[in-house]
Amino acid sequence: MYSLGLDFGTNSVRAVILNLESGEETASAVCNYPSGTDGIILDEKDLYLARQNPYDYLICMEKALKDVLRKAKKDKTFSHEKVVGIGVDTTGSTPLPVDEKLVPLAFYKEFKNNKNAMAYLWKDHTGTDEAEEITEVARKERPEYLSKIGGAYSSEWFFSKLLHLIRTDRNVFDAMVSFIELCDYIPAVLGGKRCPDEVVRSICAAGHKAMYNDEWGGLPDEEFLCKIDKRFSGIKKKLYQKAYPAGEIAGYLCHNWAKRTGLPEGIPISVGAFDAHMGAVGAGVRPGVLVKVIGTSTCDMTVAPMGKRLKDIPGICGMVPHSIIPGFVGIEAGQSAVGDIFNWFVKMFAPSKLKDPHRYYARLAEKMRPGETGLIALDWHNGNRCILVDQKLTGLIVGFTLNTRPEEVYRALIEATGFGGRVIIERMEEYGVEIKEIVATGGIPDKNPLLMQIYADITGRTFKIAKSSQTCAVGAAIFGAVAGRGKGGFESVKEAQKKICRFKDVVYRPNKGNKKIYDKLYLIYKDLHNVFGTKTANKNLYYVMKDLLDIRQGVK
Repeated sequence: MYSLGLDFGTNSVRAVILNLESGEETASAVCNYPSGTDGIILDEKDLYLARQNPYDYLICMEKALKDVLRKAKKDKTFSHEKVVGIGVDTTGSTPLPVDEKLVPLAFYKEFKNNKNAMAYLWKDHTGTDEAEEITEVARKERPEYLSKIGGAYSSEWFFSKLLHLIRTDRNVFDAMVSFIELCDYIPAVLGGKRCPDEVVRSICAAGHKAMYNDEWGGLPDEEFLCKIDKRFSGIKKKLYQKAYPAGEIAGYLCHNWAKRTGLPEGIPISVGAFDAHMGAVGAGVRPGVLVKVIGTSTCDMTVAPMGKRLKDIPGICGMVPHSIIPGFVGIEAGQSAVGDIFNWFVKMFAPSKLKDPHRYYARLAEKMRPGETGLIALDWHNGNRCILVDQKLTGLIVGFTLNTRPEEVYRALIEATGFGGRVIIERMEEYGVEIKEIVATGGIPDKNPLLMQIYADITGRTFKIAKSSQTCAVGAAIFGAVAGRGKGGFESVKEAQKKICRFKDVVYRPNKGNKKIYDKLYLIYKDLHNVFGTKTANKNLYYVMKDLLDIRQGVK
């Protein structure tokens, strides 16, 4: 038997077919979004804006499905009838306004070119001011709403985007019948759902991004929402009452999509979830294991047993029951930009003649020892997701001289993202979440050995690499197999992971000498982190430039 996983990333849709007997990937396919810049609709007048054309999701899903099924036919044991379930993951929070027929407003002529009617990509920060307002009101009125999501609400999340929509485009808001997460929309489309009330909502999206918790009856109460803005009156009627974990059935493949793809009608479709959460499952997350999904941004994911009493962890993206693996508390943190920072650097500063600027600078940078650049940077080019939860923070590099070379900057930026990752690990452990092992996955670990070794040296941890380069799609396929347990799939995520999750032979172990130098640099990073990122730090930074020079001289 086989299962199918669909992964809607920032720039493309990926599809994977898993052989459930061997645990191997039978076929995979990728289709890039055609609209905007690498699939993202931008606005030069508003640098916070990042939207997507919902039409891209559907045309790319169809192409990816047809392509992966065509490739799978090369395996003589495969047939469409052997697909027992479909799983879906997407970026998030990526909500979009839809009408009473579940049609995105952007599909209509009157809203076709209106960015406010499009999908609000996870990295859209137009709701930064709104996020601060939500945090302020919640701290006064409903502090429990913030307690499970790190103590502050983010502009990357659901209600910030919805509130920004209300304030900027009343025509779109009045026309919409619901504001729906992409990870809920895609399973509904595949299942032929015809109105928002029929859509099965994800506990992953609801709990981590929409302040949903069964302790207070689901979504925030309307009295609280109206204290943020009176225009929130009646908003809960446009949303939902209950959310469910992945692995539960969201619907069955409808006649329309069966006909478009050649798959048999009636295949179970799992409740959706976010890409990083399913990527963690595809990489083998379990208690004590932290999975770092490293791509344009990073998500750091782990789970804890439901019976274990956990402290609320300030500055993370949520502690939500069943959000990653049913039966466990899902713990999410991350950094708003990692790969995006490196891409920014090479796009803005690399000579155009370089065919592969990342590889070029990495080769030069790997010849240097820690501290040799004399630089230290803050990785906040797209704000700080964790643990400061502040999208108005910006990047910083200290230590420039007239001799500073581009490859030194490139290495300093990699080191900055490593320091940011260490802050998250230390925060989790400070509040009782044990991290015994780290597994890396995503687009970067396979391509950048230098980054992986630097991360191992900075954190003092051993890094394994998930075998699959498509762990998000693999995780989605795992949940597809769990949803299809009645047709020959898996009875549980644990059973599926045991069969499917594997690691590459390469392992990155920390170098003790490098770790000692990075410990010194990390102390400087932490001082910069606290001085520029918090209101309470009272630290004189006179020493920073001097110490960077001393460390550099000592290394040389």
